[in-house]
Amino acid sequence: MTRSAWGIAAAAFVAAVLLLAGVLKLARPAEWRAQATGLGVPGLLANVVPFVEIGLGAGLLVQWQRHGVAWAAAGLFAAFTALLGLRVAQGQRPPCACFGSLSSRPIGAAHLVRNAVFIALAVLAATL
Repeated sequence: MTRSAWGIAAAAFVAAVLLLAGVLKLARPAEWRAQATGLGVPGLLANVVPFVEIGLGAGLLVQWQRHGVAWAAAGLFAAFTALLGLRVAQGQRPPCACFGSLSSRPIGAAHLVRNAVFIALAVLAATL
């Protein structure tokens, strides 16, 4: 596989993650907002997150401006990871709202590792 093919594959994986996360949040908006509030996400921002995820995911899926969109996805994952890391460091373990109703486990180290993988894949999509 060529470098570009690896970048396209990484972008497709990140797109699937973002699209799934955004759609699941929109499927149960009240549940998403409650979980987001538990994580400390301001209400206005919580309302926008699913649409940002879907927009970035769609852009990556169709390979529109892949490098720039992938950097934006990496930044989004980094912001999510920073928030989760802060809550874990504070000893707080609210449910992860990462994938809407599919993710009700309390946050922990596994979430940070998973997000690190997502960041790495987004960076690959951005750089290959």
